[in-house]
This record gives sequence, C-alpha cells and structure tokens, in this order.
Amino acid sequence: MINDILAGIPWGIFLSFMIGPVFFILLETSIIKGFRAALVFDLGVVFADAIFISIAYLGSYRMIKSLEDKPSLFIFGGIIMVAYGIISFLSLHKEKKINTKAIDNEIIRKNYLSLFFKGLFLNIINIGVLGFWLAIIISIGPTMEMQTSRMMTFFITVIVTYLVIDCLKIILAKQLKSKMTPTNILKIKQGISIVLMIFGVVLMSQGFFPNEKEMVKKAFQKIENKQ
Repeated sequence: MINDILAGIPWGIFLSFMIGPVFFILLETSIIKGFRAALVFDLGVVFADAIFISIAYLGSYRMIKSLEDKPSLFIFGGIIMVAYGIISFLSLHKEKKINTKAIDNEIIRKNYLSLFFKGLFLNIINIGVLGFWLAIIISIGPTMEMQTSRMMTFFITVIVTYLVIDCLKIILAKQLKSKMTPTNILKIKQGISIVLMIFGVVLMSQGFFPNEKEMVKKAFQKIENKQ
C-alpha cells in the first residue's frame, strides 16, 4: 500500500502542473472570487477526472488482464506514453493563446453549483484527458497486477495530491499568474511532454528486457526481507 501511495504522489504533482484553460481559470477564479469558489470549481474538474479514470479503467481492464504477465503490455503502454508526449510537444507550435476572459466573466457571476459544473464541463470536453488517464492505467496497471484495491489507492493518492497542490496554487494565485508568461508556459509544457516521453521509454525498456526487470524486482524483495 505504501508503495502505491508513493507511486501516486509524483503523478498528482505532475497532473497539477499540466497547463491548460482549467489552470488559468482556476487562478482567475481564486483572485476574483476567493479560495472557496476556486476550490468548488476545482472539485468539478476532479469529478470529471474521476469519470475519465473509471471509463479508462473499465475499458482497458480486460485487455490488460489478458496480457498481464507479457512484456508486450509494457511495450504497448510505453508506445502510448511516448506518442502522447510527442503529439503534445509537436502541437505546441500550433497552440494559440488561451482566451479565458469570456469564460472567466461567466464563471465569476455564478453560484457554487454552477462553478462546480463549469469545472466539470471544461475538463470533460477535453478528450485528451481521457487519453492521458488511459496511458497511465496501461503503464501502471501491470505493476499493480490490476488489483482494484491497489489501483484505487494509487488514483486516490493522485487526486488528493492534485487537490493539495491546487490549494497551494489557489492561495498563491496572484504570484503564479504574474509568472505565467507565454515563454514560461511554453517551457513548462515542453518539459511535461519530454517527461512523458522519457517515462514511456523507461516503460518500453521493461518490456524489451523482462529478465533484467525481474532481477531488479527480486533484489528489492531481498532488501525488504532483510529489513
């Protein structure tokens, strides 16, 4: 369980700094409407993530179980992760400046229920989020043997970490927004894409060299037994 929690924390941090319309609207809502309003908006975003996680998990469960002990699954998951990173990286030069003003003006006039559904809607219309969660499930599923309890622990950790970091973002909204220049935004997005590609390559290596992976796993088990 501890290992699953530790595995989820970096992903929660990583997810929190993926920059898109939701990121800026969260900061804008915090500055104009306050912490509580921004948190309610963020809960809507998280609820959309929970929906995507459920869809991705149920959709990939049978396939992953059928290939659970086969190295090809690691290769497949790695390819998806690398492809996701490459597509994200290449699409950056086509990306236009995010115009959130109209959305912001709509959000700040509404009540908390409307804020929640705005967060839900803005996240759920981005089909790329579903692809992201699918890539993560295919990547980490085999390492957790697709055990529901372990997967739940992992994803709850990801979401809780994500919310904690977002709370810090909400508190520091004014400072963060002043730092989000077009150049800095581009650098962060490029960095995220590169990290995804690196993770995908590492994952593929586990499929290409299954014997070495098993040796490392046994070495860790010996260390844990000694402790």
